[in-house]
Amino acid sequence: MRIAVLEDEPTQMEHLVYTLEHQLLLSEENVSCVTFERGEALRRALRRETFDLLILDWNVPDLDGANLLQWLRQQQQSDVPVIMLSSRSSQNDVAEALGFGADDYLVKPLRPLELIARIQRLLLRNRRPKAQQSIEHFGDWVFDRPSLSVRIERPNDTQRFDLTEREFRLALALFRKLGQSVSRAYLMESMGNDGELSTRALDSQIYRLRAKLGLYATRGLRLQTIYGQGYRLETTDDENQAPSPPAT
Repeated sequence: MRIAVLEDEPTQMEHLVYTLEHQLLLSEENVSCVTFERGEALRRALRRETFDLLILDWNVPDLDGANLLQWLRQQQQSDVPVIMLSSRSSQNDVAEALGFGADDYLVKPLRPLELIARIQRLLLRNRRPKAQQSIEHFGDWVFDRPSLSVRIERPNDTQRFDLTEREFRLALALFRKLGQSVSRAYLMESMGNDGELSTRALDSQIYRLRAKLGLYATRGLRLQTIYGQGYRLETTDDENQAPSPPAT
């Protein structure tokens, strides 16, 4: 899980990052934080990067959290979950932030257990797949974590594809973000990048996965390169469930 944190006070930032990376437990899924002290820096990152959650301090230099949130919802049309942090505690401030599009609002000083509980509730409300689930379904596509396999299940027709661990993680990250542009950095972290994986190696993994699962427009799913950002897996027809790739 990749979280962007906007906070200009170093002690608060350290506290936030420690809480998120060491106390937010998502089973096998790692939590990594990308930190920002200025709102404008985060806005630039949001144009090319992918995050699962944003935590925004209202009062930061140049572009504050509230204005950044308005830009995110109105200009970018993004529905990424957002939690607003602020020392402002009046109900008018809370209502204003929620009106801008915040999913939740926490008043400082930060209480770690409350933050974790609210994040977990938010992820549950948005029905984000839990890392501990052994099976995840995306229409006809079934991801089986214990066997590192992907199946296409249709009446009288089941196809199975055995993947390496990195291929499985990469495919799962793309399917979870179906229809959305996903940055290279996000995909590399999803694969469990230990610092050895380069962007060129990622591109090679994408090429092999595309061929292995048949992710081409003629097959109903297209894995498209997004210049300057990363990749997007998208359906190429009007059906809710993507057609099956060819059997291997």
